Amino acid sequence: MELKIRPAKTEDLEMILKITNHAILHTTALYDYEARTWEAHEKWYENKITANFPVLVADLNGKAIGFGTYGTFREKPAYHPTVEHSVYVDPEHTGHGVGKILLEALITTAKAQNYHLMIGCIDAANATSIAFHKKFGFTSCGTITEVAHKFDRWLDLEIMQLKLQ
Repeated sequence: MELKIRPAKTEDLEMILKITNHAILHTTALYDYEARTWEAHEKWYENKITANFPVLVADLNGKAIGFGTYGTFREKPAYHPTVEHSVYVDPEHTGHGVGKILLEALITTAKAQNYHLMIGCIDAANATSIAFHKKFGFTSCGTITEVAHKFDRWLDLEIMQLKLQ
């Protein structure tokens, strides 16, 4: 098994979309209701590349099994030193350190791009993800209660941050 982290290529987009849509339809990791379309997904990728934000994939023997990215936290110019990240792994490959390697690569990339702060917005019921982020030094900024509604229940959002510099 050879796992490596590399920039995403257009041929990875199908797998990235599959992973994203699984998270949308089966988890509270993303607060979307509907699966993303191919057209919206292509535009998402183009926007990331145009803005010089990374889209990294965990490649296992030539196949993308997870991805990580970051982007604009908020639109106002004063927020530009801060990015919000996302890491998603194909359900068949969770629990094997793929997310850890992706997040390490994102943090390294964000530091190299001179970002100051990385934000994680995590469903507050996802204790595994919160503990995962704490291992990297993320600290809690607080919880926004009942900020979203999905799967017939109210969801709380945990905001976590990591100082990069």
